Amino acid sequence: MTGDRPISEDDLHAFLDGMLDPARRDAVERYLDTHPQAAARIATYRTQGDALRAALAPIADQPTPPEFALRPLVERRRRRFARHRQIAAAIGILCLGGMTGWFGHQALTLPSHGVHALAQEAVDNYEVYAADLRRPVELPSDQTAALAYWVSERLGAPVEPPDLRAAGYRFLGGRLVTTPNGPAAMFIYEGPAADRLAVMARPMTIDKNRAMSERAFGALQGVTWSRDGLGFSVVAPRASGRLAPVAAEVQRQTASA
Repeated sequence: MTGDRPISEDDLHAFLDGMLDPARRDAVERYLDTHPQAAARIATYRTQGDALRAALAPIADQPTPPEFALRPLVERRRRRFARHRQIAAAIGILCLGGMTGWFGHQALTLPSHGVHALAQEAVDNYEVYAADLRRPVELPSDQTAALAYWVSERLGAPVEPPDLRAAGYRFLGGRLVTTPNGPAAMFIYEGPAADRLAVMARPMTIDKNRAMSERAFGALQGVTWSRDGLGFSVVAPRASGRLAPVAAEVQRQTASA
């Protein structure tokens, strides 16, 4: 049963760290054999880790210098703390105003909830599910009505898979996926060259109405937008051709719905 579960990003990092049980490790190795992009990324991480360990090895083998002994360090820290206690109180008052400005800046610039986050979430889930040749969907296309009811109930908004047959994509089915911003619906399609396309939708807490924006993610490309508090992202391999017309059709159907 362990091998039947889709490979996640956590599985890939646990594989890199040698933390998987044998059955899950074998499943990840099979996944990497059929997903060259993920395999190349893991190989890069491993090379970087080996280089870092090699660079630090001479230092790690040296004895600890006397000046870094724990007792003198604690004593120096205690004296320094006592000497600057009164200064710290004054600095704290000054920092209070600075922190207010900083957190205000963070609130304005934090991109973890808007359309940029949605675009990355769609790509991450595409790499896990749409690239899975055995089980990319939870409910297949012959259960479209049940799928639409399921995801609409969980998202709190009416969502159903667009019909993309005119664009050359056959609907395979869909599933609920997880994101840092709550559940999302993912619908997966297959083109004439067996290339996969995914449409992901989730409620938006910010960027509730944003125009379409297109962005490349390595070998993938995505088009993302939001309307009336619901965000959409369409993802496909860059080699599949121009994605904007397909995204425009998704936008047209979801807006009319």
